[in-house]
Amino acid sequence: MPEKVFVSRSIPRPGLDILEAAGFRVEVNPEERVLTAEELVRSCREKAGLLCLLTDTIDRSFLDQATTLKAIATMSVGYNHIDLEAAKEKGIGVANTPGVLTDATAELTWALILAVARRIPEATRFLRGGEFTGWGPILLLGVELNGKTLGIVGAGRIGTAVGLKAAAFGMKVVYLDPGRCPELEKRAGAEKLPLERLLAEADFVTLHVPLTEETRCLIGRGELRRMKPTAFLINTSRGPVIDEEALAEALREKEIAGAGLDVYEKEPHVHPGLLTLQNVVLLPHIGSATVETRSRMAVMAAENLAAMLSGKPPKNPVPLPRN
Repeated sequence: MPEKVFVSRSIPRPGLDILEAAGFRVEVNPEERVLTAEELVRSCREKAGLLCLLTDTIDRSFLDQATTLKAIATMSVGYNHIDLEAAKEKGIGVANTPGVLTDATAELTWALILAVARRIPEATRFLRGGEFTGWGPILLLGVELNGKTLGIVGAGRIGTAVGLKAAAFGMKVVYLDPGRCPELEKRAGAEKLPLERLLAEADFVTLHVPLTEETRCLIGRGELRRMKPTAFLINTSRGPVIDEEALAEALREKEIAGAGLDVYEKEPHVHPGLLTLQNVVLLPHIGSATVETRSRMAVMAAENLAAMLSGKPPKNPVPLPRN
């Protein structure tokens, strides 16, 4: 009897094709929404594998009830939604999809930078609202990127990709990372700075850090007050690295010029103070939302799951905690 796997949300067809071709009986969540904890448990009964998303909570309670699971593949780079300690105790392998969404997320980061700098969403609303009556010399003035400083917090794959594109806009690059980034320094002339200096010098601060206890609320009231009043904050990493209440206050009081967000502290909830402001661009977590990237993510997750269920090591194992 072929082993059964559950896919917690509709994914691009190439991923499902891989699982079916490998001989697994595949069941996909028919609802276009995140399942509740109880629904996810029911769906995983008698399933050997789970292909899940960042929006699924794979905690100890779930794993205690999903007693037949042997492997979990998450279609995401992040894996903070999975209790790795509990997975290890139960002998469940875990894999993720790193590296595949670098270009898509870097490109969206630049879309947000350009959108906040040139007030593009605000200008669109202005025109669609019938307020455009003709060109004016001070109509919707934005700022240029040329000659400005881009501050990158987290110079991993995505942060580096963002920084390498800065030269095309004539920008200076500074960055913060636990180690040095020779590629960014050599190709973009980037300078490594401590956070306090980076925040004080950058005209655009873009966040590209994983969510850990050290990065949770990395940007709060104190950090926002160190930024220039003309500066913009961009986040395409993880929502909880910013204190959204502090950000809403800083934007409302014009302590910084603006912000562009693709992720949120209590996603999908967005702090109500942000929703009423004109100087923030808000996107619904679409950093990796391209046909090419989502298809590659689905394929990678499916290949990881198929490998683990076949007794082979996945290409992208998540390191489980050591004893």
